[in-house]
Amino acid sequence: MGWFFLIFAGMFEVVGVVGMNQINKAKNIRSFAIFIVGIVLSFTFLSQAMKSLPMGTAYAVWTGIGTVGGAIVGMLFYGESKNWKRIVFIAMVLSAAVGLKLIA
Repeated sequence: MGWFFLIFAGMFEVVGVVGMNQINKAKNIRSFAIFIVGIVLSFTFLSQAMKSLPMGTAYAVWTGIGTVGGAIVGMLFYGESKNWKRIVFIAMVLSAAVGLKLIA
């Protein structure tokens, strides 16, 4: 169950980052709500995941999901670079997170 909590934690981390980006564009209630809900749920799920997963593994995978998710959302919705080198490094982060899952 810890891995499911960890995946949700990472997904909500991305939601929080999207909210942070929206705050930088328009400081309104909706932007702040997206940010706060994303971060609170992210840390809540991360806390639950750490009850059954080692702290180092949980934190590394959580940040990896947030990093990859943030980069993909940036490329798809915010016009960030889709350079092949960037995609290779995103794949490397993702493969490291999968590797941690395989050995944990």
